[in-house]
Amino acid sequence: MLIPFNKYQGTGNDFIIIDNREGYIQLTTEQIKKLCDRKFGVGADGLMFVERSNNFDFKMLYYNSDGNESSMCGNGGRCISLFAHTLGLGNNNKVTFTAIDGPHEAIIYEGEQVSLKMKDVKKIDFENGDYFLNTGSPHYIKIVNNVESIDVYDEGKKIRYSDKYKEAGTNVNFVSYNDDAIFVRTYERGVENETLSCGTGVTAAALVLNSLGFSGKKNKINVITKGGDLEVSFDKVLEDTYYNIWLKGPAQFVFRGEINLFI
Repeated sequence: MLIPFNKYQGTGNDFIIIDNREGYIQLTTEQIKKLCDRKFGVGADGLMFVERSNNFDFKMLYYNSDGNESSMCGNGGRCISLFAHTLGLGNNNKVTFTAIDGPHEAIIYEGEQVSLKMKDVKKIDFENGDYFLNTGSPHYIKIVNNVESIDVYDEGKKIRYSDKYKEAGTNVNFVSYNDDAIFVRTYERGVENETLSCGTGVTAAALVLNSLGFSGKKNKINVITKGGDLEVSFDKVLEDTYYNIWLKGPAQFVFRGEINLFI
């Protein structure tokens, strides 16, 4: 089966995106896993389908590199919005779509900057000195003195497979900060390794830091990841309730191609 695909990346978080609005392409878990394999396939942190939607410009269907359907992906949402825009979907520089966590909208700016509206957050849990919240995907936040010195794979894996989280899994974020920005590194479930960036993860980290008094600039927090810089903006009511949350940063087309799948 010859599969046409596009490769995009957002701050180093890379994705295979397939236009499946006609509904002809059906992939197995093993086929998705093979496509995402960096040695035997195209290579990506995840795979997404653009599918038809009755009430939105499109539907986003997201799979992790392990081949399993997953929860919301922030950088993936920004990349698929840029791709949908190139397909002529949306109105001018705006697109709307539905994902596993509900409706989203995105704004495409010049210079391949994409801003994605995230789901509201109504609760931040405090756990053994760390934090847990859901920004479309579950995220464990651990604040450290120097994020560069952390063994993200080993330390993140311990938390992800701890008794509390091993069944459903969680993403694990290590965060440090200075007066100007926060620095985030993420162990992603489904990828089961550190990724260069995680959109829902940096969103979660920014909200936790804000809840602790890190204000940024007028509720805009600059985030630095290994893959590049992002910005999280929001409005806040009460102690840990956030709405009008936007994740902004670069999204780029990498290449397009076709691949034969024999499994």
